[in-house]
Amino acid sequence: MSSPASEARLEPFRLRGANFNLLVLRLLDPRVEVIVPALADQFRRAPGFLRNAPIVLGLDDLDPTAAPDFAVLAAQLRQVHIAPIGTTGGAPELRAAAQAAGLPPLRAAGGDAPMPAAAPAPAPMPEPQYIPEPPPPPSGWQPTMVVEQAVRAGQRIWAQGCDLIVRGTVNPGAEVIADGNVHIYGTLKGRAIAGGADNLSARIFALNFEPELVSIAGYYAVRDGLGDAPLGRTVQVCLIGESMRFDKLG
Repeated sequence: MSSPASEARLEPFRLRGANFNLLVLRLLDPRVEVIVPALADQFRRAPGFLRNAPIVLGLDDLDPTAAPDFAVLAAQLRQVHIAPIGTTGGAPELRAAAQAAGLPPLRAAGGDAPMPAAAPAPAPMPEPQYIPEPPPPPSGWQPTMVVEQAVRAGQRIWAQGCDLIVRGTVNPGAEVIADGNVHIYGTLKGRAIAGGADNLSARIFALNFEPELVSIAGYYAVRDGLGDAPLGRTVQVCLIGESMRFDKLG
């Protein structure tokens, strides 16, 4: 059996299907100058391959002491019309380096189980539920970040240590990230990631819900996995256990 090191010399990446309707780009070589040209060569042989596709970077095969330059890798992938949205697996050092470059660690909602095809509709007359008090914010928590304009395709806004309010539309191909809650007082057409600091109580609010991807504390769902979520409506997204729930508001 060949070792991971020898495999890395023969092929710089592998793709495998995942149960959250995304592809995982398994990095077998940490060198950006090897990975991106290999993908470009794949483009030449298969026009349209991965073009404009959201992708998760798999870190399990990388040496923790030789992290790629994730910021450069993400930028060059976007130049060839691939949208890296986060990472899976890998050592804590690799995950931390990727998150510093705006690529948070992701987990499929529900752990290893397949994501349900449809979110259960709320009962017509639900029983009153006890909602516990949210935990106090971590020390060093900052005031809410407010973005006054729309977020354009290719832009990423990260509210570190605070909530994020966007007063305009988050366009397709744009990404907003907050360690706390995300409030979008416009249409969410791009990607919204809340609870970036493993805050399981974080929520996403959107006046018009049409996302490419939503994520809370690493649990996420893409557009094809939203089931019966009320698209086009005012929506709150929250976690119940390891399941993502989409509630219509108003």
